[in-house]
Amino acid sequence: YMENPLMISTSIANEGAKNVKHIYYVSKKSRRYDVIKNIIDMNKDIYTIVFCRTRRETKEIATKLISGNYKAKVLNGDLSQSERDQVMKQFRTKRINILVATDVASRGIDVDSLTHIINYTLPDDDEVYVHRSGRTGRAGNQGLSIALVTTKEQRRLKEIEKLSKISFKKNEVPTQAEIFKSQMDSFIDTILNAP
Repeated sequence: YMENPLMISTSIANEGAKNVKHIYYVSKKSRRYDVIKNIIDMNKDIYTIVFCRTRRETKEIATKLISGNYKAKVLNGDLSQSERDQVMKQFRTKRINILVATDVASRGIDVDSLTHIINYTLPDDDEVYVHRSGRTGRAGNQGLSIALVTTKEQRRLKEIEKLSKISFKKNEVPTQAEIFKSQMDSFIDTILNAP
């Protein structure tokens, strides 16, 4: 209805952050928790949000992580505001290093030093992926956004790439041998740097 409209924007719409690297792992849905566990085990200093599409998924993943002795909490719409505030306080002070959240619950989360974003499931809306991944790579830091996809879902990554001008790199899921080596290297560093 407008003639010669003028669009004013302070940033390029839907463009991914420059400091964020995007990778994906192909996995069956039934193996996704194992992939998340492997990613966490490979990265001893991980500080991450695991995004899920549903509240049920957040509860399942957080429960498994907690029972596996990981410092994790859930953040979803089932929590009261005071419970959300308490979880965010624990996350910001790094008493927990893994937050398992839905997109709705994560609105307004502003944490500068996140190392990883893990997309347990891709969002329904491709633009939401850009918002999720933009939670890392802030304040000049580098970040890594990981998507877990099935073989059929790989075409969705092409749509996200086109929309947001980012590119995904396929990685192989870390093996138990790689995890063990990473943990041994970390243990050796701890011993060598002990006073």
